Amino acid sequence: MHLLIDGFGGDLEMMKDEAAVCRFLDNLPDSIGMNKIISPVVTTYNGPVPEDWGVSGFVMIAESHISIHTFPERAYVNIDVFSCKDFDYREALDRIMETFSLEQVKHWVIGRGLDFTRPTNGAPVTRGRARGVLTGAR
Repeated sequence: MHLLIDGFGGDLEMMKDEAAVCRFLDNLPDSIGMNKIISPVVTTYNGPVPEDWGVSGFVMIAESHISIHTFPERAYVNIDVFSCKDFDYREALDRIMETFSLEQVKHWVIGRGLDFTRPTNGAPVTRGRARGVLTGAR
């Protein structure tokens, strides 16, 4: 399962704070039943466009990873929770909205995981025509 979040508004001080983003990444896996395998890695990015600066980080979990990119000057945060097993995405979304005091979110849930790692019925896996996507037999 892959939860993708675009969050708007909210706590700009939180979005600017490396330590706060690190605590968020450190605590979220346990709160949604995931298993953290490393401590979070968090850094501040300052690029060529001044308003694009922000705090980015990730934490590897046994099930995959959680990543975040904040854009305080735009009052925007981008978060992905990617897991090879199902989780309560509503609980994750609620925690994220509460943590960052988000005023509005767009989110998408995409089914992915261990159930999708093998072709069904022995169908050969071949390279598709569109962007190198793997597809079944032609």
